[in-house]
Amino acid sequence: MNAILIEDEKLVAKEFAFKIAEIDADICIVETLPSVKTALRWFGENAEPDVVFADIQLADGVSFEIFEKFTLNCPIIFVTSYNEYAIQAFKVNGIDYLLKPVDPDDLEKAIAKARSIHKQKAGLSVDLQKLMQALQHPGAAAKAVYKENFLGNSRSGWVPVKTADIAFFQYELVNFMVTKANERYTLDYETMEQIEELLDPAQFYRANRQFIVNIDAIQSVKSLENAKLVLRLRSPHQAVDVDISRQKAPAFKRWLDR
Repeated sequence: MNAILIEDEKLVAKEFAFKIAEIDADICIVETLPSVKTALRWFGENAEPDVVFADIQLADGVSFEIFEKFTLNCPIIFVTSYNEYAIQAFKVNGIDYLLKPVDPDDLEKAIAKARSIHKQKAGLSVDLQKLMQALQHPGAAAKAVYKENFLGNSRSGWVPVKTADIAFFQYELVNFMVTKANERYTLDYETMEQIEELLDPAQFYRANRQFIVNIDAIQSVKSLENAKLVLRLRSPHQAVDVDISRQKAPAFKRWLDR
């Protein structure tokens, strides 16, 4: 796929391009555009790419201005320094929104979505006005997507469980959730990504591919020599340890220290 990268910081653009190449060597960044002005000129003179990676805040404006001028059918992946609440609210409006510094796992998921949309040749309808409203009032925009209850399956049948009572979600061969009382239920969701998008990002964190943890269930955090972290989750019967990668550790610490 041919890609355009819109980023005004040269070092950030170089590092981001390197991460993209590591994840998907078939993506070719044909141009890096450092401003709204240069992007407007480029899109006016060239054919539409297969995917666009765009920082929101640029030196001469916001990248939304570009897409107000040019209606694109290709996937757009916005990259931003705005907080997790805005990110969660944005997901209903476009393909994906990545928080700086970009986590490799999140980037990989966004690229997979973009490739799927590209293969289906299905364009995206991005409501820029809603995106701006989400930036200005992120909490209000995000509340609509948070689930208050999950329907869990146990030996006795399906049981509604309050989201606040869930200690963590885990994927093994199937997705399941464990409550703070150590009750375990399987879930009727195919992927952890589907579950993640329904949760309040202030309360739940995607620790790794297997775990989404509730902040109230974290008993302690241990630092390892390789800069990784290990979370110890509260459990009435047995301890549950969850790994945080070296790349994800800084973002997790910021999330925890609010």
